[in-house]
Amino acid sequence: MEGFKKFLLQGNLVQLAVAVVIGAAFATLISAFTEGFVTPLLGVFGGVPTFANLYFEINGSQFLYGAFVDALISFLITAAILYFFVVMPMGKLMLRFAKAEEAVTRPCPHCCTEINRKATRCAHCTSEVAPEVAV
Repeated sequence: MEGFKKFLLQGNLVQLAVAVVIGAAFATLISAFTEGFVTPLLGVFGGVPTFANLYFEINGSQFLYGAFVDALISFLITAAILYFFVVMPMGKLMLRFAKAEEAVTRPCPHCCTEINRKATRCAHCTSEVAPEVAV
């Protein structure tokens, strides 16, 4: 029983549970945004299409392909909204932070090799250099 309790209280499992709950809430938010704002915008260009009642029959069995088409369109709209309003801005933000963190070296003023910003002497040409102070 102790092992099971340890498994349940592991950090990764708790983080995963929180991520699933937040993901579900975020999916609800995106669905509401899509239904409340994006779908009516599509209606401006010729009506809001609904395919839910479309089907074909084989030997008396109905195949409701319209529900799949509706779900596919909803998925594509949701994926586009997520990509353009969440993924792209976060990617640009992370790139900006990564560039700020990468700047740990500078060129030596004497031999132009890369040296640490905190260095007081170049490791390649052994010239004395003033260390750069972090701003």
